[in-house]
Amino acid sequence: MNEQKSADEERAALEEATKYVDELYDLRDHYFVKNGVEKASERTKEIGEKMTEVKECLDRLLGMCNKKSQYFYLLGKTLNVMPAYDPQAQEALSRAVKLDPLLVDAWNCLGECLWKKGDVEAARNCFTGALEHSKNKMSLRSLSMVLRQLGKDSRERVDNIKLSVEKAKEAVSLDITDGVSWYILGNAYLSLFFSGAQSPSMLKQCLAAYARAELDTVSACNPDLYFNRAMVYRYQEEYKLCLDGFQKALVYDPAWEDAIQLQKQLLSYLQNISDLIQNKGRLKAKRLNTMMSSLKESDLGPYAGGNYTSNSGQTVTLEQVMLSSLNVGLNANKVISGKVVGIVPYDEPIPFTFSIVDKEGTCYPVMLYNLRTGCGVIVGDAVAVPEPYVQSTDFQENDKIFKFQSIRVDSPLVLVVNKRKLGRDKLSPSVLSFEAKSE
Repeated sequence: MNEQKSADEERAALEEATKYVDELYDLRDHYFVKNGVEKASERTKEIGEKMTEVKECLDRLLGMCNKKSQYFYLLGKTLNVMPAYDPQAQEALSRAVKLDPLLVDAWNCLGECLWKKGDVEAARNCFTGALEHSKNKMSLRSLSMVLRQLGKDSRERVDNIKLSVEKAKEAVSLDITDGVSWYILGNAYLSLFFSGAQSPSMLKQCLAAYARAELDTVSACNPDLYFNRAMVYRYQEEYKLCLDGFQKALVYDPAWEDAIQLQKQLLSYLQNISDLIQNKGRLKAKRLNTMMSSLKESDLGPYAGGNYTSNSGQTVTLEQVMLSSLNVGLNANKVISGKVVGIVPYDEPIPFTFSIVDKEGTCYPVMLYNLRTGCGVIVGDAVAVPEPYVQSTDFQENDKIFKFQSIRVDSPLVLVVNKRKLGRDKLSPSVLSFEAKSE
């Protein structure tokens, strides 16, 4: 009878302890749903206070708990609720899995703790070990994150990123309503895009995954989601959506310095482009006229003569046109040339941005991607671009109006500078900084 009473008391104690820990994580994951974004600045403090309260409750229940593995798991999970690494959380979770190696939730929690510590290899071992006992979304999506940080060389890193996508897909398949899994899948697609295979379809899949993540009340309050999506929009030159994304991230994390700084940098960049176009590089009229009049058909280099051979081996017919005749989108079978009149300063190296002026005096900015750091053009260079892709920017932000058309060049290999095509030594895949905080 006493043994039965003791077992019942232990069961009740564990249920109570689990309830406290669940309430802690519910506060963290649903804070904005319950409190609104107005209290965003108080979130960390309140979670910390709740964590201390739960830990005190667990300490009181310790004497009633014979299943020490469960106690150490709950203690470690409690201490692991904050975004920063806690060595006490690692110690408690390590003890939990030693006492019960089949405790999958503890392995997942320990892996997350080690990930925060920066011990990526150990974190992977935790998640793969957990999957050997139970296929679950937490281990799969966590493994997806870890894999993207591993690899001794570029080839191994790319293979790991591809595997990361597959693990994230598996996590989504186990629960298609889980926004966190969709968010991590979006990040995996984004990593795959910037690993070298820059297929536009990957960015579409990335944005589609982020859109699914936003449908979940938990992940919809994740500032990283909006930050990472803003970085995609910046790469796509959808600047208004990018700025809105940074602002949305700041709604949920008002003190996020990276989001604040990148927002300021982008606005400054756009203003510099507008000024450079309007003033045509601030060149003196005489020099500007000399540069315009010096443009010749020979500046087209290999694109002169009416056709060229594309990278796919096809012969493409080209007609030289003025900048004023370009349409938004792809201008197939056209080629333009101009003189560089200015370089747009930007704190970020992507894209390398400069402005050109043609014989008519029309000035366009050129956004050049996948250019090796330290390379570029200088004022006075003659530049030719085949089949230019034109993007339109037209929006207002606060009291600033940004209205211009620009030419996007995704590879320096198509660019002709001073009658010669740029070589492969100028090529380097673009890599944007995303996942700036954590997943």
